Amino acid sequence: MNTQTALFAACLAIFLAGSFIVLFPKLKFWAKKKPTQSINTFENKQMQLAAYERLLLLVDRIALQNLISREALPNMSVREMQHLLSQNLKQEFEFNITQQIYVSADSWTSIKNLRDQNLLIIHQIAQSLPANATGTDLNRSILEFLANDQRGRLHELVSEVLSFEAKKLL
Repeated sequence: MNTQTALFAACLAIFLAGSFIVLFPKLKFWAKKKPTQSINTFENKQMQLAAYERLLLLVDRIALQNLISREALPNMSVREMQHLLSQNLKQEFEFNITQQIYVSADSWTSIKNLRDQNLLIIHQIAQSLPANATGTDLNRSILEFLANDQRGRLHELVSEVLSFEAKKLL
C-alpha cells in the first residue's frame, strides 16, 4: 500500500469516527423522540377535534334561520337587513378561517359552499323584493324559502360531514 492510499484510509477512518462521535448523541436524541411524536399525534388530534367543534358551531351560527333570529332588528329596510345579514355571515366565516388547516379539504369546501349559498340566497331574495320592503319582509321571505327548498337544509348536511370526520378521529 502506498503512502497516499494509507493517508486516505487514515483520513477516512478519522472522518468516520468523528462522524460517529458527532452523530451518535443525535441518534439517541432521535430515538427518544418517538414517544414525543405520539404525544404530538395526540395533541394534533386534539387540535383537529377542537377545529371540528368550532366549525360545527360556525355552521350553526351561519345557518340562515339562526342568523336571522340573532340579527333581526325592527325598522330596517330590506337593503339594510341584507347588508347586516351578509356582513355577519362573512364575519363569522372570517373569524374561523384558520380552522381550515386542521380539517379535510372536503370539510372546508363544504363550509365555503354553505357560506356562498347563504349569501346567494340573501342577495337573490333581497333583489326580488320591492324597494320599499322592510327587513322583516326579507327575513320572512328567507324563512319561507328555507321551509320550502332543500337548499335550506345544506347546513344540516355540512354538520353531518363535519361530525362524521370528527368521529373518525376518535
